[in-house]
Amino acid sequence: MVQERTIPKFNTANAKITKEEGLLLYEDMTLGRFFEDKCAEMYYRGKMFGFVHLYNGQEAVSTGVIQAMRPGEDFVSSTYRDHVHALSAGVPAREVMAELFGKATGCSKGRGGSMHMFSAEHGLLGGYAFVAEGIPVAAGAAFQSKYRREVLKDPNADQVTACFFGDGAANNGQFFETLNMAALWKLPIIFVVENNKWAIGMSHERATSDPEIYKKASVFNMVGVEVDGMDVLAVRAVAQEAVARARAGEGPTLIEALTYRFRGHSLADPDEMRSKAEKEFWFSRDPIKKLGAYLIEQNLADEAELKAIERKITDVIEDAVKFAESSPEPDPSELYRFVFAEDE
Repeated sequence: MVQERTIPKFNTANAKITKEEGLLLYEDMTLGRFFEDKCAEMYYRGKMFGFVHLYNGQEAVSTGVIQAMRPGEDFVSSTYRDHVHALSAGVPAREVMAELFGKATGCSKGRGGSMHMFSAEHGLLGGYAFVAEGIPVAAGAAFQSKYRREVLKDPNADQVTACFFGDGAANNGQFFETLNMAALWKLPIIFVVENNKWAIGMSHERATSDPEIYKKASVFNMVGVEVDGMDVLAVRAVAQEAVARARAGEGPTLIEALTYRFRGHSLADPDEMRSKAEKEFWFSRDPIKKLGAYLIEQNLADEAELKAIERKITDVIEDAVKFAESSPEPDPSELYRFVFAEDE
């Protein structure tokens, strides 16, 4: 069977989206897709090294959640599949690409590479290579927002934290411990499970006693929501509700987005575990094509406008590659710099 689980339906009539919003979502998702495609090209050309995990197919989750927040003000915690989260959070494509090239102009000064994107300026708390590692970090960021607002009486401390992780992380102890603390303290945090069905080569259905992760929120008296992770409008709608709850002091939300990665686990993965039928089923639900068709159908955009966005993003990506290639390597004399915090 290709799809064992019913994908939740979303009534697009309730989307209430303007042309400007629709084009912004399309541009953000296209940026993520084109960027990752270019990463694959650069990796196979020997411009990038180490592990590189691409996000192709999951763009609706990153865009739908982060664009429902306040990019640059709110916080985002990511995983080793972090390039697109960084882009959605506002980190310039130049800085993300330079980081992948290991250059000093990268967002992590060339120290992080593919799996450890970080940008304090954009509220990106980091990409974390260990499974579930970023979950407690995100809770810490949410706790400080609540503490500053309620204890220090800072009226501007209303930031919300979005914590992204995969289905495999939902079997980790840190997931359960952190959800418990977040519920007890009513932290302004959104836990986003990007359930792409596979934890490297392990099928999600074989790895957990209950494959419906969102239902685990009920154990912590927390709101749990299942959403079609291939529909950016559906993701955006549930994210907007979760953000509003968090900002109002009503506590956390667990969102399980049913999605799919179009490539292997990493660029070193031959991707032989997944069946052809399964992949074809999900390829047919491409989130970018789906949004593009919706915008045209609703007369919010035409084919020429969407093509113009694609050309614009192509130029952005090419510029990012040129910037990365021409940027300097980190200075060996600064090998130990940034190990500890520096005085400003």
